[in-house]
Amino acid sequence: MSAAAITFAFLQSAILPDVVAEARRLADHAGERGLELRAIGGVAVALHAPGGIPPPLARTYGDIDLVSGRKSGRGAAQLLADAGYEPNERFNAMNGSTRLVFYDADNGRQVDVFVGEFRMCHVVPVAQRLHVDPTTVPLAELLLTKLQIVQLNEKDLKDIWALVLEHEVADHDDDTINGGVVARVLAGDWGFWRTSRESVEVARERLGDSGLDSEQRQVIDDRLRRLWERVEQEPKSLRWRSRAKIGDRSRWYEQPEEVAHR
Repeated sequence: MSAAAITFAFLQSAILPDVVAEARRLADHAGERGLELRAIGGVAVALHAPGGIPPPLARTYGDIDLVSGRKSGRGAAQLLADAGYEPNERFNAMNGSTRLVFYDADNGRQVDVFVGEFRMCHVVPVAQRLHVDPTTVPLAELLLTKLQIVQLNEKDLKDIWALVLEHEVADHDDDTINGGVVARVLAGDWGFWRTSRESVEVARERLGDSGLDSEQRQVIDDRLRRLWERVEQEPKSLRWRSRAKIGDRSRWYEQPEEVAHR
């Protein structure tokens, strides 16, 4: 099929009601256009569970979150417009270099596109490694987008557990959470390290509430333990050590701005 025929078929196809299938459709068409556009968030966790999320960890997904490369923001906006999404014109005009917002009115969904980086409580650097996976951000960065949350809720915990249960921790990206990447990111940012340490502790402490069987809980606990050992082994930067001296006396995270649904 020619590129023109592929584009025409995309323009004629409707937005899919299944949010996970729709995220995959957008990622596939981004690949056909040569755009760096990848899924993040809970939907990305589901995309990495080909056998399905274990029932105790299953949850509903409301919106779609995406990350684009620094030079792919305009192309991502065009792709979403072609796909039938309606832009938040005012927000995009003011913030388009870092973040875009689109709406799917028929399904009551919002699509957020983080351009070049993922910034919420902390900044997760993803732009340089979007090539690792054709559909989502790499597993290491995907986990970091969950560990960076200062106040984990039940959905976040389920996503962490599901991701770690499905994937081993090692120093490579072959369907694996790259512990070396996690360690290097946190070794350069004490605040991010501080929040992630607490997130890992909470995820381990609350495993008894997960509904998983003892063997599954043991797998998750062991992998999170080994991940944190890898983090602690990584030499810390001068910036990390300087900020560590201040500790909790000064706030170490940002208050993420929420973009309201229309």
